[in-house]
Amino acid sequence: MTVAIDRATGKTRGDRAPRPGPLQRLKHGYQKHWYAYAMIAPVVVVLGVLVIYPLVYGVYLTLTDANSLNTARTIGVNHIDATYKFIGLDNYADILWGPTAYERFWSHFVWTIVWTAVCVTLHYVIGLGLALLLNQKLRGRTLYRLVLILPWAVPTFVTVFGWRFMLADGGIINSALDALHLPSPLWLEDTFWQRFAAIMVNTWCGVPFMMLSLLGGLQSIDTSLYEAAEMDGANAWQRFRYVTLPGLRSVSSTVVLLGIIWTFNQFAIIFLLFGDTAPDAQILVTWAYYLGFGQQPRDFAQSAAYGILLLAILVVFTSFYRRWLNRNEQQLAI
Repeated sequence: MTVAIDRATGKTRGDRAPRPGPLQRLKHGYQKHWYAYAMIAPVVVVLGVLVIYPLVYGVYLTLTDANSLNTARTIGVNHIDATYKFIGLDNYADILWGPTAYERFWSHFVWTIVWTAVCVTLHYVIGLGLALLLNQKLRGRTLYRLVLILPWAVPTFVTVFGWRFMLADGGIINSALDALHLPSPLWLEDTFWQRFAAIMVNTWCGVPFMMLSLLGGLQSIDTSLYEAAEMDGANAWQRFRYVTLPGLRSVSSTVVLLGIIWTFNQFAIIFLLFGDTAPDAQILVTWAYYLGFGQQPRDFAQSAAYGILLLAILVVFTSFYRRWLNRNEQQLAI
């Protein structure tokens, strides 16, 4: 075996220099990329103040019995110190396995899953149908796009309040049903119709985003693929199944994931539509708000525990969802 030696340095060729330590690498990286660090520093500070600190403090609250009666507060000129205690994981145990676990958590959890699945399915199916129509060469296509995007452009609270007026007992919907001699549901009072109304309003608000996203994906598909499929004798359904859906796979996976996260945490529609008058129609995020701010005494610890559970559920789901997508992509590549 021959070992070559560099005459200038006396070192054996192929020998590697010792790797610098972490502090040296950090110093070198800062000296090389200091401008990038300066640019992202304000974002890091804002995220730390608005996201990281509330998250850490929320985790701490879940380990206590904090409520509106034992937290620090000021009444007039008198300051009352906090008296809440550290209780460990008791809040999580009470939420998941306590005597009222079904009424306080599991019933809302099941309804939240149903709410999310139904809404996202309707968003995608209706949005894809409208995107397919708007992707055709139609007269007045720009006007149709403008009209269909309005429900998403209008502020959510305006849309929900408009639906609330229409769904009231003397609203336009029940008046139209009475004129047709059809039964008029108690949209804002009966549990089944409350949930039906919530899904209907959320579908109205969420379809435009899905439609625009899928329309952009449709326009990115090479038209020569459709021409080749048509020349091979593929009918409309076969072109949709073997050209359109595979071409939309990347867009669909992203918008469905975003839709699930947004719908799972959709606070505004449920809260503005019912407030705290529909306990059985509350999803987990609105129920957590009710525990922390809608009752007396306000249970800050339980509300924070619900928030951490929601975050954990979404993190676990997202990790499995992305793993499932990667596995499917690998199988398709093979």
